[in-house]
Amino acid sequence: MSVEFSISNQYLRSNRKKGFVSFISGVSMVGLVLSVMTLITVLSVMNGFHKELRDRVLSAISHSTINEYDGALKDWQTLRLSINQNPHVLESSPYIERYGLLSINGRSQGVSVRGVEPSLEKNTSILLDNIESGSADLTGPNILIGSGLALQLGAIIGDKITLLTPEISNSIIGIQPRFKRFTLSGIFDAGINEYDNNLAFIHLDQTQKLYNMKNLVSGIRLKVDDLFEAKKITNQVVKKLGNNHYYGTDWTQKKANFIKALNLEKQMIGIVLSLIIAVAAFNIVSMMVMVVTDKKADIAILKTIGMTPKRIVKLFFYQGITIGVVGIVLGVVLGVLLSLNIESVVSGIESILGFQFFPKDVFYINRFPSEIHLSDVVKVAIGAFVLVILAAIYPAKRAGKVEIAKVLNHE
Repeated sequence: MSVEFSISNQYLRSNRKKGFVSFISGVSMVGLVLSVMTLITVLSVMNGFHKELRDRVLSAISHSTINEYDGALKDWQTLRLSINQNPHVLESSPYIERYGLLSINGRSQGVSVRGVEPSLEKNTSILLDNIESGSADLTGPNILIGSGLALQLGAIIGDKITLLTPEISNSIIGIQPRFKRFTLSGIFDAGINEYDNNLAFIHLDQTQKLYNMKNLVSGIRLKVDDLFEAKKITNQVVKKLGNNHYYGTDWTQKKANFIKALNLEKQMIGIVLSLIIAVAAFNIVSMMVMVVTDKKADIAILKTIGMTPKRIVKLFFYQGITIGVVGIVLGVVLGVLLSLNIESVVSGIESILGFQFFPKDVFYINRFPSEIHLSDVVKVAIGAFVLVILAAIYPAKRAGKVEIAKVLNHE
C-alpha cells in the first residue's frame, strides 16, 4: 500500500471528528449511493415492465407466420406437416384473416375476422384461453369476440350477431352482400385494446364458406422454441418450402415500432436519471475542495518534508476515489436488493397509505415487475466511477498547487 493511499485513508477517518467537513463528506457519499441505487432500481423496473408488455403482446400473436405470394395458401395440411418437421417449430396452426361488419340491435362495428381451427389455435396463441365469460366453443355458427367489442355492441352471451362481409353473392333478388348470423358463445379479454376492441373469432370452416375461400387459408402461424431466434427459424422454414412461392414474417417485423419504442423509452430514462449521478459527482467536487482548504497546513508540512506536488495530487485523488468507490458499491448493493424486493416494498407502502398506485381497473399493468440485467448494473457502476474520477481530478490538482509561503503567511 502506497504512502499516499495510507494518508488519504487517515484523512477520511480524521474528517469524522470535524463536524462540518464530516457532514459534507457524508452528504456527498449518501448522494452517490442514492443516485446509483435509484438508477439501478428504475432500470430494473423498466426491464420488468418491458418484459411484461412484451410477453402479453407476444402471447397474443404468433411468433411468425408463413404466407404465399399469391395471397392464399393451397393444401395447407401438407404444408403444415412439412413446417412441423423443423425441430425448432413447436406448434403451427392455419388461419384466415379478413374484415367484416358486426351488427346487433342497431349497433354496428367494423372488425377483423379471424378464422381458426380451435384445437390448433390454442397451441400458438393464448387469446382463446383468456375467456372472460362464456366458452371458446366455435363449433357451428358460433362467434367469439373481445371484451371491448362486446361493450361497444352491447352484446351478451347467447345473442345473435350478424356478420356482413365485403363479398357479394347472387340471389333471386339480385346482388347483395354476403352475411351470416352467429351466436355469441364467448367473450375474451386479452388485456390488449388492439384485440379486445377489434377482433372476432369464427371457425375456419365457417370463414372459408363465408368468404368463398374453399380449402384455402391466409397463412400458417408458428410457435418456435426460441423467441429471439424466430427470424432465423422462419427463414429456415421458408427456404425449405421454397423461397419463390412463400415468405415469412416474424414478430420483430410485426411489432418493430413497439419494440423500438420500448428500447427508446428505457434509453431516455437512463440518460435523464444519469444526471442524478452527475449531481452527486459535483457534490464530491465541492466536498473535496473543502477538504483541500481544510488540509492546507498539512499539505504545507508534507511539502516541507519533501513530498512532491505529484504525490500530493495522488493523495487527494485517492481520497476522492475511495469515497466514490464506497458510494458506488453501497449503491449497487442497495439497488439490487431494492430491485429484487420492489413489489413487496410497494405493497407495504400501499397498505400503509391505504390506496393503490396502479389500480387494476385503470392501468394495463397494475404491479411493479422487476428484472435485473447484469449489463445495466455494470453500465451504471462504470458510468458512476468515470464521473467520480472526473470529479476527483480538479480538487486533487488544486491541492498540488498549494504554496507553502502563502499557507505560512495565512497561519
